[in-house]
Amino acid sequence: MQQQDPTKISILGVPIHHVSMGDTLQLISRWMREPRTDAPLRQICTANPEFVMKAQQDQLFLDVLGRADLCLADGIGLVYASRWQGSAVPERVPGSELVYHLAKLCAENGWRLFLLGAAEGVAAEAAEKLQNLYPGLQISGTWSGSPALEENESIVSKIEAGNTDVLYVAFGAPNQDKWIDRNKGSLTSVGLALGIGGSLDFITGRSTRAPEWVQSLGLEWLHRLWKEPWRWRRMLVLPKFLYLALLQAVKQR
Repeated sequence: MQQQDPTKISILGVPIHHVSMGDTLQLISRWMREPRTDAPLRQICTANPEFVMKAQQDQLFLDVLGRADLCLADGIGLVYASRWQGSAVPERVPGSELVYHLAKLCAENGWRLFLLGAAEGVAAEAAEKLQNLYPGLQISGTWSGSPALEENESIVSKIEAGNTDVLYVAFGAPNQDKWIDRNKGSLTSVGLALGIGGSLDFITGRSTRAPEWVQSLGLEWLHRLWKEPWRWRRMLVLPKFLYLALLQAVKQR
């Protein structure tokens, strides 16, 4: 019996899938069992309100999100927006948590993981920390690199040379998601790729997540702003997103 893909809703034109963290890991396990010749690289996007607002002004980014195999609600604003539409996603699925769960899956299944992006040396340090957490985890390579077109061929060669199964790309949105999308046909060994934003900095301790009680209240964004006040201009998109998402929900009723 063929398993169905998860349902999704559209929030300001961006698809958001109805999945929990457990659903996501089950989907990944199913995808990774598929014969690679029958299934091209699968792409996961960890979407948040900033993604959605960027996509309003960037048609290519909007198209990339539309083509992704899974768009996760990595942002409490998307959870609220889905509730307003009367089709609530099960929970927030943070990419900064998914990177750990997926690394554990890689270790358990012998999938080779490549870490791409972040500042010089960060990916290598993150790889070491993940290997300490999950003994047996195979790292096929690490590289800082950039999404610049002139580096594209050499980066793809590094990833392919490691016979990589799973790829983390930490170039930041929308660059990381566009990079994966444009290289789907070139990464023939890779079964799954996902953009992970600043997750490598979290793994290495360069950045810290909010306490769990702050996360449970949906205020992680406020903690991030307190720790990194220079982000205040980027945070201005949040009230605009909430207004537009609420307006969309009202119009659909």
